[in-house]
Amino acid sequence: MRKLGEPQAYLFILPALVPYVIFWLAPMVYVVYLSFVDWDFMNPVKTFVGWENYSRLLTDAKFYHALTTTCLFALGNVLPSLAGGLFLALLLNRKLRGMAFFRTVIFLPWVTPTVAVSIVWSWIYEPRVGLANAILGWFGAGGLEWTKSPDTALISILIVTIWKGLGWTMMFYLVALQNIPESLHEAAMIEGANRRQRLMHITLPLISPTTFFLFLITTIDSIQAYDQINVLTQGGPSGSTRTLLYLFYESAFERFEIGEASAVAIVLILLLAMISLVSLYVSRRRIHYL
Repeated sequence: MRKLGEPQAYLFILPALVPYVIFWLAPMVYVVYLSFVDWDFMNPVKTFVGWENYSRLLTDAKFYHALTTTCLFALGNVLPSLAGGLFLALLLNRKLRGMAFFRTVIFLPWVTPTVAVSIVWSWIYEPRVGLANAILGWFGAGGLEWTKSPDTALISILIVTIWKGLGWTMMFYLVALQNIPESLHEAAMIEGANRRQRLMHITLPLISPTTFFLFLITTIDSIQAYDQINVLTQGGPSGSTRTLLYLFYESAFERFEIGEASAVAIVLILLLAMISLVSLYVSRRRIHYL
């Protein structure tokens, strides 16, 4: 029997390896190279500048503000999305008439393009005639500037992002809840466990793999958020919603500083890799599988 490590064995993974190298590894190497050069897209000559792009980036106050905004956005999106999705899943995980309809309605925003959703919400957030301030007026509250004010712009984008993603997290949690053996709940009830105890000691531990997956994917999506920011605020007002990805866009396609933009991209990749490694380490100690 031939060993898997022999050269002939690599022929079996070649169909998957070729697109991986062409569309991921090679562009990644090229971006690393660009982060060490000075280039403006127009000039065919790329001037090697070493670590200058990184040093300029790490001394720029806008970079640290964008990094802080990115972390706040990720934190403000991940926790409510997971908690809200789990709450909806627990609420709709019942064999009652009409449950499929409500699940479909809640899931629909996820399959709607982010740009279309953001345009609709820009009308809702309009300070003078928007629905958001109209609802606040019904309760006697004053209107807000929403995306027009640095104090509320990031929260406004978070509301859109969370609303759009709730159905997606809900569907994953629904599948996880339905895969828990009913016999475990029945045994716990016989032993006298109430609903809260069953939730804490059976449900939450057994859906922890789904929670870990959703945490990781939602965090990555939060750090890579762009469409809703571009449509609703364009990184403003006063840079209050400028994330690292939007900073990358400004550097590359507004100022044409490709070297600096590539350095921002590398920082983004390192940030995502760090979060993934920490999450994997924690998952080995906290995740429970059936």
